[in-house]
Amino acid sequence: MTDYDPASIRQMVYRLLIALTIGVSLAKVFSAESVVEPSRYKPPTPEAYGSKHPDPSVRTWPAVRPSPTPMFGSNDRSRFATIRALVENQTYIVGRRIDNPAMEPGSALGSVAGFAAHRTKVAKDIPAAKLDTGLIFEDGYQSLDKVMNPETGEFYSSKPPLMPTVLAGEYWVLYHAFGLRMDDDRWPVAGIILITVNVIPFFLFLVFFARLLEDYGTTNFGRLFVFATACFGTFLTTFTITLNNHNPAAFAVFFSFYPLLKKAGPSALDSPLKLIQSGFFAGLATTLDLPAAAHAMAIFVPMLIVRPGKTGLFFAPALMLPIIALFLCNYASMGRFTPAYSEFGGPWYNYEGSHWSRLGTPGQKGLDFANDPKWVYAFNLALGHHGWFSLTPVWFLAVGSLVGLAWAGRRDAFGVLKRKPVDERLWSLPLFSAMTVVVSLVLFGFFVVQTNNYGGGTSGPRWLFWLTPLWLVGLLPAADRIGRTKWGQRAACALLAASVLSVFFPSISPWRHPWIMYFGEYYGWYDYGL
Repeated sequence: MTDYDPASIRQMVYRLLIALTIGVSLAKVFSAESVVEPSRYKPPTPEAYGSKHPDPSVRTWPAVRPSPTPMFGSNDRSRFATIRALVENQTYIVGRRIDNPAMEPGSALGSVAGFAAHRTKVAKDIPAAKLDTGLIFEDGYQSLDKVMNPETGEFYSSKPPLMPTVLAGEYWVLYHAFGLRMDDDRWPVAGIILITVNVIPFFLFLVFFARLLEDYGTTNFGRLFVFATACFGTFLTTFTITLNNHNPAAFAVFFSFYPLLKKAGPSALDSPLKLIQSGFFAGLATTLDLPAAAHAMAIFVPMLIVRPGKTGLFFAPALMLPIIALFLCNYASMGRFTPAYSEFGGPWYNYEGSHWSRLGTPGQKGLDFANDPKWVYAFNLALGHHGWFSLTPVWFLAVGSLVGLAWAGRRDAFGVLKRKPVDERLWSLPLFSAMTVVVSLVLFGFFVVQTNNYGGGTSGPRWLFWLTPLWLVGLLPAADRIGRTKWGQRAACALLAASVLSVFFPSISPWRHPWIMYFGEYYGWYDYGL
C-alpha cells in the first residue's frame, strides 16, 4: 500500500476529520455558558418585577444578574438536578412544595434577606401560603421540566431517570474522590459528564462509521462527503455541548445496527455476540428516546422470523436489559414503574404554577403549545422552520436513495415475512433502507398525529435526531452517484454548506431557535409569542 493508494488516503482524511470534529466538540464543551440574549427579551417594565406578570409567556430582562452556568435551560438542568440530588442528598427528589414560613407571625423568613439566605425561589403563580424549595429552584438549576406528586408536594425531574442515575455514578466519583461539587465546580463537573456522554461516543461513532463507509461506498467522493456530513452536517454536532437524550440515543441506534451491516466476520444471525450487542443498544436507544422502540422492533421482528431460536436466546434478553433497568429506576425514583411523562395532562404536570398547566388556555402561544393546524405542523416539521429537510438539506439526497433502495429491497422484505430463504447475512443495504423508510414514516406520522409540539426552544427537529445514523447510511448511495460529475459534487457541497449553516448557527446554545425561525420572525411570517 503506497501513499497514493486511494484507501490509505481516505483513512488519512478520516483521521483528520475526526481530529477536527473532536477538537471542535471539546472547544464547545469547555466554552459552554448560558447566555442571556437581548433580542429574545422584551424591554423591562415595572410589572416585570412584581410577583405576577400580566402575561407569563412574555420574557423580560432579568432584574438580577443570573448565576454563570454551563447548563443551558430546562432540559439539561432537570437532568443535572437529579444527578446532584442522587449524590448529595441520596434521593431523586429535586424540590418540595411546603407551607410558607414567611406567612407565620414573627417568622425569621418574613424578610427578603431571610428568603435569600435559604436559597429558595417563590414561583409566581403558586398560592401565597406555599413555598417551592430545593435544588431545582436554585439559581442555575431552575427548570420547567419537573413534575410534582400532588399527594406529597415532592418535585421530580420529568426526564426518564435511567441516564441521570448512571451519570450520578460518575458524579459520585468526582464528588467523593476529587472533592468536586456540582454547584461550586460547575464547569469541571459538567464538562467531564458531557465528554463522557457526548464527545467520547461521538468519537467512537465516527471511527466505526468510517468502516461502514469502506464496506458500502463505491467512490472516494461519496465516502468522504458522507463522513464530512457525519462530522459537521447534522445536529448531533450542535447538541454536543448540552446534556440531552437525543445524542446518546442516536449513537445507541448506530451501534445497534452496526454489527448487522458490517461485512467482516460472521453474520449477525449466527453470532451470539453480535446479537447481544445489537439487542442491548436497541434497548438502550429505546430508554433514551422512547420512539426509538420503532427501530428496535424493526430489526427484532425480521431476525425473530429468520432465526427465532438465537434471536430469542441472545437478542431479546439483551434488548430487555436496559428497558428493565429503566422501569426499576422509575420505581426507585417515584414508587411506580411508569415514567413521569405518562402523567402528562394530569395533576403531576398541571399543578398550580406549572408551565404545562397553561396548555390549551385561550391565546396561549409558544413552541410547546403551538396551535398550528396539522398540515402546517407537518409542513414545518419537514420543510418549514423546524424542518428535517429545510434545516439539513443533505437529506434531500438521502431520501431519494433510501426510497430507491427500499423499493429494490421490497422482495427481501416480503421474503422475510413469508419465511422464504434470504441472504445469509439478512441485512442487505436495500432491506436496511426499507426498514429506515418505514421507521421514519412511523415516527413522523406519530408526531404529526399525536402532538403539535416543536420541542420548545430548540435549534432543530430534536424528536427526529435519533434517525440521523440511519439516514447517513442512506445518504451514501446518493453521494456515490451524484459525485461522479463535477456539477454533482458542487450541488452536494452546496447542500452540505447549507446544513452546516443550520448546525453552527446556534453556536452559543443548541436551545436556540433555528435560523429559519429567526428570519421568519423578523419578517413577520411567524408569531409564536417568542
